[in-house]
Amino acid sequence: MMRVVLRGSEPRWVAPVAILLAVLATIALTAVPIRIAGANPPAAFERYLLQPLSSTQGIYEVLLSATPLLFTGIAVAIAFRAGYWNIGAEGQFLMGAVTTTWLALSLPDLPAVLALPLGLLAGCLGGAAWSLLPALMKRHGRIDEVVTTLLLNPVALLVVQGLLNGPWRNSESGFTDSDRFGSGYDLPEIVPGTRVHWGFALALALIAVTWFVSSRTPVGLRLRAAGAAPDAAAFSGVPVDRLRFRSALVSGGIAGVGGASQVMGVQHQLTQGISNSYGYTGIVVATLGGLTALGVVLVALLLGDITVGAESVSLVLQVPTQLGRIFGALLMLAVLSALSWRRYRIQWRQPRSTA
Repeated sequence: MMRVVLRGSEPRWVAPVAILLAVLATIALTAVPIRIAGANPPAAFERYLLQPLSSTQGIYEVLLSATPLLFTGIAVAIAFRAGYWNIGAEGQFLMGAVTTTWLALSLPDLPAVLALPLGLLAGCLGGAAWSLLPALMKRHGRIDEVVTTLLLNPVALLVVQGLLNGPWRNSESGFTDSDRFGSGYDLPEIVPGTRVHWGFALALALIAVTWFVSSRTPVGLRLRAAGAAPDAAAFSGVPVDRLRFRSALVSGGIAGVGGASQVMGVQHQLTQGISNSYGYTGIVVATLGGLTALGVVLVALLLGDITVGAESVSLVLQVPTQLGRIFGALLMLAVLSALSWRRYRIQWRQPRSTA
């Protein structure tokens, strides 16, 4: 007789083995649609994962693709770690881009020494402001933040579309994107001749600060307690509601900085496609990364690698780029399933004799 029971203790080898099995299962499942599309699965996986890392330029493109995911991933991780389920990083990312655009269009001639910090600050304030209402409703009305933060995402997209179809429509081309920012708002490249900008370094710095606060300060201890055992933490005197409220604003602010970084470092103008679902993917990054700083970095780089690889697969093997998203989604589901099942084990029992 077989039954599933909780483990008394978890051996160290269980988590790595679970992740390895999840990766193998993802490869096996993804091979089917790749084959249906008429491509060779081993060749496709080689281009998905290894080809972007085989050249210096490819590595730079991976870092560029990972940059917005680093912002949204750590933003979501901060909120989730405190027990505040922020599903609104997408809207906060968009509003960060909107407020930075407002500043850039209002003061186009600012020098870089003022434009860059003010642009990032504007993005931070925009994201934090967009997260304020759900945080207040959660704290004072006990309204589920999953619903409120999620519903504000399409509202933010409508704000972007309304501005670009109205007052911010390009004055020269008439297209639905804003005028180009002044040169002072261009985030400089980390390495000349590449597209990797200083937003990547800023994201790593924010992640490092998050790690330090979370693991080396009393505030981090209280945040972890509020997320893991809120009733026990409140009984011990931890201000759970206040911590979650502040975490929500910090989370929104960091997502907004991500929007500012994207609009100043890549697009240099506001467009309707400024966010390629970076906020939603940030939830994947934070969850797969175990809500840890190092995990967020590794998963963001992995998804950036897959994104760049998907373009190569599409061009060379004529496989739809959407298969890259399928690969990432299946990987997330497989890893989460494997990590949840690692807490259990199969117990075999001999049936009792009825003689």
